[in-house]
Amino acid sequence: ERDVRGDGWRARRLLVRDDGLGFSLSETTVEADAEMRLWYKHHQEACFCIEGEAEITERDTGMMHRIGPGSVYSPEHDRHEIRVISALRLVCVFNPALTGQERHDADGSYLPAGD
Repeated sequence: ERDVRGDGWRARRLLVRDDGLGFSLSETTVEADAEMRLWYKHHQEACFCIEGEAEITERDTGMMHRIGPGSVYSPEHDRHEIRVISALRLVCVFNPALTGQERHDADGSYLPAGD
């Protein structure tokens, strides 16, 4: 399934590992007032914000970054928390590519590629 939903978010996986490009591409929407704790320790992620606003806090340093339309962020395996101010629409790239079946585990990460 390439349309994945969670509590307050939805990701349409447009390109996945089986497409053979070495990365995956998703359109992700997150509802206003949502808060998510994430840690992509097995993947690199880069997101381009198309609409909405959010605050991203690096959990290990406390450093906060505000994103909005035109912003790009890439957490570099950092444990981070996203607090959505107004509904977000993002284009996200993951490397290694996602299969499309991933679900966040207890620490906010995905399993390593191939698992």
